[in-house]
Amino acid sequence: MKFKTKGVILRQQNIGEQDRLVWILTDSHGVVRAFVRRAKNIKSPKCAGTGLLCYADLAIFEGKDAYTVDEATAKEQFKGLRTDPVSLTLAEYFCELCLTLCPKEQEAGEYLRLLLNSLYLLSTKKKPPTLIKICYEMRLISLCGYLPDLIMCNSCGKYEAPIMLFSPTAGKLYCADCAQRDAVPGVYLPLASVTALRHTVYADFEKLFSFQLKEELLEPLSQATEQYIAHMTGKEYLTLSIYKTMKE
Repeated sequence: MKFKTKGVILRQQNIGEQDRLVWILTDSHGVVRAFVRRAKNIKSPKCAGTGLLCYADLAIFEGKDAYTVDEATAKEQFKGLRTDPVSLTLAEYFCELCLTLCPKEQEAGEYLRLLLNSLYLLSTKKKPPTLIKICYEMRLISLCGYLPDLIMCNSCGKYEAPIMLFSPTAGKLYCADCAQRDAVPGVYLPLASVTALRHTVYADFEKLFSFQLKEELLEPLSQATEQYIAHMTGKEYLTLSIYKTMKE
């Protein structure tokens, strides 16, 4: 059976001299692992259309034991990432998260939309990379069913405090007084950062990336969100480690 879909190439692996094995986030079938015959022929649309981070129109054949990409036409290659190794590594971290969290064998339009918007903003430098990272991490993990409880302090019910603590292991907020009293482990955040954190999971998608926050407030928030991702997925991410090293 053959189906047509759209998708982003999350990972690629060379097979022999001419072929590729690719992992694709598709809108109709989630993450698909597929072979691409003669993918290295530069005259073939499949060469560009199945390159890493390419967004493409695809025709995929579903065989008994494997998928095969029959047609691939590039729609967007996010060329701004190709000249910026740091942003490229962050994009690869987004892809690694997709491979871990995105559904397989089922519709994944919202996941693809999130990835495309994040890659576009990262490629065009329309938003700070740290802000994009925070939004991507929290909205993705929320889409997967791991929505944190950010409405109020988990102990006293206070909605706002000058300083609050986000617990990555519990996925909950605590005001500073309750956090100190109960010795809750986590990351202390000023109210502006807490407001931004709430925005990443509760805002309408069209407004997801619309907030602004000073870099000195983005960094601790970024630490909190990546710790939450690591805890909820039970793994560390090599691409994230490389990205953080390259940023320094």
